[in-house]
Amino acid sequence: MANSGLIFDIQRFAVHEGPGIRTTVFMKGCPLGCWWCHNPEGITAQAELAFFEYSCIHCRSCAAVCPQGAIDFANEIFQQDRQRCTGCGLCAGACPTGARRIAGRVITLDQLMGEIERDTLLYDSSDGGVTFSGGEPLSQPRFLESALQKCKERGLHTALDTSGYAPADFFASLMGCVDLFLYDLKLADENDHIHYTGVSNKLIKQNLRALDDAGRGGDLILRIPVIPGITDTEKNIAGLRELVASLKRFRQIVLLPYHDVCEKYDRLGRTYEMPTCDAPTPRAVEDIRDAFLK
Repeated sequence: MANSGLIFDIQRFAVHEGPGIRTTVFMKGCPLGCWWCHNPEGITAQAELAFFEYSCIHCRSCAAVCPQGAIDFANEIFQQDRQRCTGCGLCAGACPTGARRIAGRVITLDQLMGEIERDTLLYDSSDGGVTFSGGEPLSQPRFLESALQKCKERGLHTALDTSGYAPADFFASLMGCVDLFLYDLKLADENDHIHYTGVSNKLIKQNLRALDDAGRGGDLILRIPVIPGITDTEKNIAGLRELVASLKRFRQIVLLPYHDVCEKYDRLGRTYEMPTCDAPTPRAVEDIRDAFLK
């Protein structure tokens, strides 16, 4: 059992990550490198600094406490040397406006359960529960397993928002602790998957079929990101349709339209690798919906 893990957020009163009113736990670390990732603060497996420029009042409190001298306001322009920054968080603690925040904090299992159990009455009244998201929750396998087991001991409904990218034996061992799988399917072709996410989709397909073979199709929601020019092509939709058609059962397909999140990358001092493109039109999303309905 792992007694602590690394998270970057806990959202209460969530209504889009499974049935009812939920608490969503966002865990740090992800083995995939999707070009369009909407939660870049969840990619790395360590705490990192985010800067919200619109909240900065140039009081220089952050520069005064930085032990590495990584912050400067030369010519009244904020500058940060991220190579020198160690992510200690002193600047975030000194910032009076919240312009500087640490994305990622260690939390013990007891602390996490304390956060989750604050809304037990809401879960009971709405048939809600707890969703583990990320990042990729499976990248912290022991902490995820411990948290899921604690939730089940307390009779809480559990959902796992996952890419399915994990060793097959570990994925199989978790099935009994997860009531609902929110399972991402991005690209059907392996070479395309490697190109746009950095990893093969073989494990993802293997674990998906394992869920189906275990009779868990009724607890499976497939989520497909609609990325213009990448996942919405005729080739990819045809490949995903073939994969979905091979399943004995699943509960639902949800289409997730792309939206630009370059601002999140700017806050973290990262380059947004996604080529410039607009969100898919409602008509384009409807056409993909119709393709699966057929």
